[in-house]
Amino acid sequence: MSEKNHRYLDPLSDFGFKHFFGRESNKDILIDFLNVIFEDQKKIANIIYNPTEYAGEYKELKKVYFDVLCTGENGEQFIIEMQRNPQRYFRERCIYYLSRLFNEQLPRGESNWNAEFKEIYLIGVVEFPLEYGDEKGYLHHISLVEKYTKKLFYEKIGIKFIELPNFNKPVEKLTTDLDKWLYILKNIHELTERPDVLDSPVFEKIFKIAELANLTKEERMDYDSGLKAYWDYHNSIAYAAEIAEEKGERQKAIEIAIELKMKGFSKEEIAEITKLPVQEIENLDIPA
Repeated sequence: MSEKNHRYLDPLSDFGFKHFFGRESNKDILIDFLNVIFEDQKKIANIIYNPTEYAGEYKELKKVYFDVLCTGENGEQFIIEMQRNPQRYFRERCIYYLSRLFNEQLPRGESNWNAEFKEIYLIGVVEFPLEYGDEKGYLHHISLVEKYTKKLFYEKIGIKFIELPNFNKPVEKLTTDLDKWLYILKNIHELTERPDVLDSPVFEKIFKIAELANLTKEERMDYDSGLKAYWDYHNSIAYAAEIAEEKGERQKAIEIAIELKMKGFSKEEIAEITKLPVQEIENLDIPA
């Protein structure tokens, strides 16, 4: 299906992710998502959205930009991040985000650690293999634990990674709310209608707000612009990989040609084998 024929927006795009999760009018969607991700660990009844640009209290600290940041009714904070492309230091960035928020909880000038710290969690939705743990797992719960006993060392900081490439259930196999959520995130962009199994009020709302026809002109321009940038990036990467592969093959052909030339093969024979031009083969230097 071509992009112009899609009925629903891509929730993994920058615009789509914030359209789903970053709007006050849609916070019931984010609350449902968080409750599904946290399972029985906690029950979130309400959230308050926080600014996504975070400078911190000290001017020398680097600004950070969250995809979505919100606070629960008990003061716990949730960073929700969407990452489509692998990054060398993605894990470091996640730890940095958590540490920045954790650091800000200690009041300035406080030195006796007599402060009540709130929970901070980062939920990362990634569209690439993490190469972490179970290759078939798609929801990873990461905490500070003792290496050998696996006992929890500290419970107020945690990371939850959703590894979408590992989720491949077809619609007829969806049983849990987590299954349904991940199916939507990964597949709604390609659907033409809402499957019957996705019949909860939250899922019905998701399909309604995901309708491209329901976007304003400005929203559609933002969405299309973001997609274009994403595909331009991927096409550039693919082209660079193709050029690198061609250069690698060419270098290999030159090495073979030199070896054959040393063994006395004619330039015509070498050209037939390596597909290099005869003139180029003539100009190849044979090592002394």
